[in-house]
Amino acid sequence: MAKRKKSAPTASPHFLVVGAGLSGAVIARRLAEKYRQPVLVIDQRPQIGGNCYDRRIANITVHRFGAHIFHTNNQTVWNFLSHFTHWQPYEHQVQARVAGKLVPLPFNFGTLTALFPPGLASELEKQLLAEFSFGRKISILELQQSLLPPLQQLGQYVYEHIFAYYSRKQWGGDIALLNPEVLSRVPITLDRDLRYFRDRYQGIPAQGYTAMITNLLDHPFIEVKLKTTYAQISKKISPQKTFYTGSIDEFFDYKLGTLQYRSCRFVDELKRQAQFQPVAVVNYPETQDFTRIIEHKHFLNEHTPHTLITYEYPEAFKLGRNERFYPLNDQDNNDLFARYQKLARQQPDVVFFGRLGDYRYYDMDQVIARALEIKI
Repeated sequence: MAKRKKSAPTASPHFLVVGAGLSGAVIARRLAEKYRQPVLVIDQRPQIGGNCYDRRIANITVHRFGAHIFHTNNQTVWNFLSHFTHWQPYEHQVQARVAGKLVPLPFNFGTLTALFPPGLASELEKQLLAEFSFGRKISILELQQSLLPPLQQLGQYVYEHIFAYYSRKQWGGDIALLNPEVLSRVPITLDRDLRYFRDRYQGIPAQGYTAMITNLLDHPFIEVKLKTTYAQISKKISPQKTFYTGSIDEFFDYKLGTLQYRSCRFVDELKRQAQFQPVAVVNYPETQDFTRIIEHKHFLNEHTPHTLITYEYPEAFKLGRNERFYPLNDQDNNDLFARYQKLARQQPDVVFFGRLGDYRYYDMDQVIARALEIKI
């Protein structure tokens, strides 16, 4: 991971990569290593890293755009990234404040025990294991469709107290309109495992995500230009091929309409205490306008006499005011994206990919896998 001397900036790169987040950094590295031709990476933000960008504040590594925990079962993805970072072992645990108590998420037998009287909790656990096998992940819908009334009621309880209000805050509307893929992101697990993710490989880059992406971009044939938009540079250069990780509707100047996203507002608070909450992320599914509080020092087990927490307030994306985070994959938006895809197929020298280019919610390992699979 030693720093290498960069080549002189080029006015006519062989390849243009739009976006210096994970997707762009991975494809830029692949291009530079395979072709040993100039690769120009641009980003409209003042820093690299995309939504994974982190920085040090008061000796604490802060995830600037929400909590990012790397987890995967894909050994190829893990091995690839391991060339560019050492890993801090970390297994994510999430709690939620429900009925005035901090309880484990995803909803599991521990949550059941914390929220219900012992006799009722024990009986519900028996009924769950009689209908479903131990260790299974099930959905709210499966509980509600059970033939056993107590399990139907449990499904409704989880829906109302864990899921419904949180989702309304997160998505800003009727959750019934959302793609089922989004609704299934809150599982119920039939065990007492406190880990939020069960993947084989889990960790956080020991020096942070920004350092890892810096290492990905550290190649003699890669040049990075920040505070630079595609519109600004596209008329000045003529690359043989462009790899575009920006929003596909923006590329086409919104000629068919604007794809909708949800965004977030982050409010930091530095506290004069060593620890604010027992885990990195606590969700607030019943109360408050924010969805969760992040305490960043848990991620890398940093020791300071103070701590920094971040309140996360979901909001609508508005161009020029905030950032795109979550695609609103309802039918209208998916249909609009399909129409943009038809336009994209008329651009043989441009490859669209990443969360914005594909208009899909990707976990980080899926972002890497997508960038590794693209034919270059």
